[in-house]
Amino acid sequence: MTDTDTTAEAMEAAALACAELRPEGVNHPAPPNAPKPKSPAEWAYQRVILYLKAFEETLEDDQEAAMGFTGGAGGVLHIQGIGFHAPDLITFTGTDAQGIRAQLIQHVSQLNVLLRAVPRPETQPARDRIGFALARALEEAEETPAT
Repeated sequence: MTDTDTTAEAMEAAALACAELRPEGVNHPAPPNAPKPKSPAEWAYQRVILYLKAFEETLEDDQEAAMGFTGGAGGVLHIQGIGFHAPDLITFTGTDAQGIRAQLIQHVSQLNVLLRAVPRPETQPARDRIGFALARALEEAEETPAT
């Protein structure tokens, strides 16, 4: 890890190092009971969660993570959930600055996520760290063998 690597980049590098990579054009059969390969959407989903968690580690108690949108009048989305639909869609749900529920559905080839530190709403007494909760769920899912 270099000084410029983020925690998420280090975690991603560790995960990729564990992945079985094959030379292009070589098709070896998967070993029995091998986990199914991840779709681009699942890879993007997991990496966004790692980046979100690392970003939240830098926030003050009175700040929340939000997503900013470029182009158009999209504004900012207070992140309340992230999901994916294999093979290629990522979803972000939450509320905008006026408290209106919103959802962004984006193709992984167009994925751009701008994480922003915004003031925690006064109506929200406790800080919400969605990245930590999602990362914990990923870890638990990987520990539970698929049946």
